[in-house]
This record gives sequence, C-alpha cells and structure tokens, in this order.
Amino acid sequence: MILYYSKSPKSDMFSKIKIVTICILCLISCKEETKTDIVETEQATDISPITDSVLESAIIYEVNIRQYSPEGSFAAFTRDIPKLKELGVKILWVMPVFPISEVKRKATQELMVEDIQDPEERKKYLGSYYAVANFREINPEFGTLEDFRDLLRTAHENNMYVILDWVPNHTGWDHVWITEHPEFYTRNAAGEITDPLNEDGSPVGWNDVADLDYSNEELQRTMIADMKYWVTQEGIDGFRCDMAGMVPTTFWEKAIPELRAQKDIFMLAEWENPELTQNNLFEMAYAWETHHLLNAIAKGEKNVQDLDNHMNHLEQKWKNGGFLMNFLTNHDENSWAGTVRERMGEASEAMLALSYCIPGMPLIYSGQEYDLDRRLKFFEKDSIPKEKGEMWPLMEKLGAIKQSEAALSGAKNPGSFVRLDAGSEKVFAFKREKDGNTVIYIGNLSPGNTTFGLEMGGKYRELVSGVDMELRSDSKMDLGPWQYLVLRPQ
Repeated sequence: MILYYSKSPKSDMFSKIKIVTICILCLISCKEETKTDIVETEQATDISPITDSVLESAIIYEVNIRQYSPEGSFAAFTRDIPKLKELGVKILWVMPVFPISEVKRKATQELMVEDIQDPEERKKYLGSYYAVANFREINPEFGTLEDFRDLLRTAHENNMYVILDWVPNHTGWDHVWITEHPEFYTRNAAGEITDPLNEDGSPVGWNDVADLDYSNEELQRTMIADMKYWVTQEGIDGFRCDMAGMVPTTFWEKAIPELRAQKDIFMLAEWENPELTQNNLFEMAYAWETHHLLNAIAKGEKNVQDLDNHMNHLEQKWKNGGFLMNFLTNHDENSWAGTVRERMGEASEAMLALSYCIPGMPLIYSGQEYDLDRRLKFFEKDSIPKEKGEMWPLMEKLGAIKQSEAALSGAKNPGSFVRLDAGSEKVFAFKREKDGNTVIYIGNLSPGNTTFGLEMGGKYRELVSGVDMELRSDSKMDLGPWQYLVLRPQ
C-alpha cells in the first residue's frame, strides 16, 4: 500500500494514484533529489496495514540504536533487520530518534555534563534519548533522515512494522518550544518553567527535562501535528508512548483518533491502566505487575500461588479490553535494575518461555538475543555483544511456536487460559486453546527438584525440544530446577 500525504478520505485512493502518476511524469525533468524523495517514501510504506490478526502472534523488538552496534547508527541496525525475522519479530519499537538537548544534558544519574570540567571528558556523554530537542528532526548521532527512511523501508520489505518511541510528557531544555512557545510548559510558584513534579510538588528526579502543560490547547494541537508528520510524511506504523499515563487521557482521546484517520497504526502505552486501552485508544500496555512478580519468584520471594492469584487478577483488571506486553528486560530494567541473569539467574529460560506462552505479546530488548549479561550505559556510548549463545536458538524456537500455535494468540482475540492442577505447589501449569489448537505450559518455578502429574494423559510433542513424549494420568514425572515443558497434544 502506498501512503499519500493528503488528509482526504481513503476512498479517494484511485484518484490519488492518478494524481501521483501525473506528478511523477511531470517531475522527470526536475531535480533528481525531488524524484528520489518520492520513490523512497513510497517504498518505505509498501506494506499492508497493521491489523488485529497480525498482533495475535506478533513479537516486538526494542531497538536501542546507540548501543546496538559499535557504530551506533541506523545503517548498522538496518543491515541486521533480516536476521530478526529468524526470531519471529514483527514489530520494531525504535527508541527515540530525535536530537537530544544539550542544555542540562545528563552525564550520570547525579551529574549534568556542565558539571564536568574537562572538555574532552564531556564529549563522551551523549545524554538521554528522552530529553528531546525537536520532534521533527533526526539525532545526527544515529545518521540522517535518509538513513532512517532506509531502516523503515528495509523493515517493511521484511514484513515488519516500525513504531517510534514518543515522549509526550516533557521535552529537553533547549527544545524549540522553550523559546517559541514557553506557554506550553508547567510553571512553578515563581513563574519559572519546571521539570516534572510529583503531586506534592517534589521533583520526580528528571531534571534534564521540562514539563509540558496539557491544559494548553495549542500545545495539544502542536503535539498531534508533530505525531502526524511521522505517520503521513514518513510512513511509520505507530508509537510507543513514554509515560503515557502522565499525560491526560483526554489528550489521547483526541490524538489517537486523529492519527488513525490518517492510517491504521499500533499504539503501545508505557503504563498499566486499563483506561488507556479502552475506546480504541492504545492496543497494548506494559505488564509491569507481571514483570516484578516474575523477578520475585526467581528470587524466592514469591511463589506459584502468587502467580496463580496474579493471573486471576489480570483477567478481572483487563476484562474490558486491552492486552499486555510481557517482558523480562527493557532499556530501563537493564541499565538500572540489572540484567536478566542478575535478577533471575537460573530461572531465566523458564521465565522467558512463560512470557511467550501467557496471554500478551513478548518483548525482546536489544542484546537479550545475544545473552547480554551486563548493564548497558545509558548516557554514553556502549555496545551489545553480537555472538549467538543460548538465547538466540531458544528465542528462535519460541518465536516459531508463538507464530504457529493459534492457542498462543495473545492480543484482542487470545486463546483461552485455563490453570491446570499439576499436583505440586512448585509447578505452574496451564492450558491454552483456540481454533482446535491446544498448548500446555508446565514449569517448575523453584530451584529444587519436584514431580508433577496431570489428569490429562496422552501423547504430546514437546515443542521446544521437538521430542515426542507420553504422559500417563496415573503416574508422576520429574522436573529439575526451573525446568519447563511446552506441550502440544499429538
């Protein structure tokens, strides 16, 4: 499908095709760069619109451009896009691509770049992606707009969708609005623009950004216009919205329908409030509660009964719509809370398989597929490993299972989820079914050996190993520490 820049209804597509054809013929004798721009934009949007059915089996990948490669560039990541198809990746969430403010730029959690005296030392600190200086420009650290367009085009050619990380709650301190529209910002009692504050007036701790005031209607219109630019002019497929719940829901009720009037897009909220996923707003939210619970189980602080209660809680909390992104790590967790191995140790693989099998969409964070086992620097250059270890082949298998087994559908029309009694307080077991397909997950979520038994005997294929096995309803089977099975009845 070719995306056109007009805001007229989709029913005018055939007339638009005629107009574009005539324009291209007329431009043959014009500047070569003009013709190239038209061709590149058409190629970048040559993919079917994202649909609910696509989301059911989708896997989302968080792209940290700065740390993905030694070059830290769009071009370096673009070269690897075809590889990610091996993992079943369908959606690329690209962390903010915009210029980063230099005023009050962070060097560490505690220090600003301006606090560092040595000018050479200052150069290595690149600041936070989330301190945006201009929503319509590209961070030169990553390359050019043409490089980004090539990334988008390559993703579409590989049947992947691209969503941009959007930062609606605040901007950097030298964003163009600071001087052009100071009325867009929150003021303190002294009338000064302030960083984000808690409800009691204390600082949130994000002193490298300035808080936006959504009571200003012109701010809302301008923010929507900037978001529309990336949808209509560049052909992206949606947004991951940073701290979406810190922005009034009334803004999303205005913005998202306007964006969807231009194109079918996918919206991910960094929040965990069902209100944001209702009435055709965001499709997906963060499974923060699940994430923290899995960490606690891995550390022995919580158990299978807590997980059982949690799944019942989720069923009630999200009964009116919306689904969740399941994750073991992301850019925040890796840099500040620790690596997957730090937090989960030997439980890591069982928890990864669980995140693919429960309702929702699994996330892969840059480097996770390469067994990343160190905290990436956040404000300066770093790089992920690029050697395949244990995670790549496991993710490859889990991705294939997620895509081929209808029972694991996890979005708006998910497979059923039924908890199974495995006869052990250490074992979490459940069955999912859809369209005649059945998948069973059985996991020993403890560091000790245990046994389990299910009333449903029969022959099964263990989908991760590919081994055929038989379960008898009158006997027990052993499971080692953190051992799991993903079964499909034969």
